[in-house]
Amino acid sequence: MHLVRTVIADHAKARLLLRAAFAAGCAALVCGCNTDQQIAGSPSVATDFRLRHPITITEKDRTFQLFFGANRGSLTPSQRAELLAFAQSWKDEATGGVIIDLPIGSSNQRSAVEALREIESILAATGVPRQSMAVRNYRVSPRTLATVRISYPRIAAQAGPCGIWPKDIGPSLNRDYFENQPPWNFGCATQRNLAAMVVDPADLVQPRGETPVDNTRRTSIVDDYRKGVSGSTKPANTTPQSGRISDLGQ
Repeated sequence: MHLVRTVIADHAKARLLLRAAFAAGCAALVCGCNTDQQIAGSPSVATDFRLRHPITITEKDRTFQLFFGANRGSLTPSQRAELLAFAQSWKDEATGGVIIDLPIGSSNQRSAVEALREIESILAATGVPRQSMAVRNYRVSPRTLATVRISYPRIAAQAGPCGIWPKDIGPSLNRDYFENQPPWNFGCATQRNLAAMVVDPADLVQPRGETPVDNTRRTSIVDDYRKGVSGSTKPANTTPQSGRISDLGQ
């Protein structure tokens, strides 16, 4: 009697183990089919590089540097032209005043101080108000040929930083490798170059307003339409060609 009970108990345990193995196998199949689901505890990282490395609008300084020798306290003609163009760009894109940084302790300190009046006069003549100019000093080594730095804040686009590789992109046990996900740094350089090349960062946020129509061109197109003349069928040049190869020697 004891042997019969033991055999029945063994059969019951075997059925339980078989059911548990079947349930585990079904769970593994379900998990294998649903590969897009985020694993618990894993960071939620966007797959699209435009979301992973977004272009942001910020305020940055645009800086222009002037070199002066130890015995020259005035600007050269090329420096005046470059400073004039820099001041013109201030009128178009600046969001604040102009900061002039003068070196202190350098070998050309005296020349930089003497050129300050000429710099301020060129900026004022271009349209920069006197109250929008501020002069600061920065200390450098006596052996350094320091520059006069002129800067102003402006709206700029930026993305990055790039070159960050938090995970190995080669064969590994990482989840991204088995799911063939793009690496973290993918697309960062493209976003950073686009942010550097755009002229007006506002174009990345909203479109510009429409420009007025060309009334002269529109009138010409409407007149041709009324006459039944297609603009694409008009000859490009109606004047007779002269000097052709077949005319040579005649």
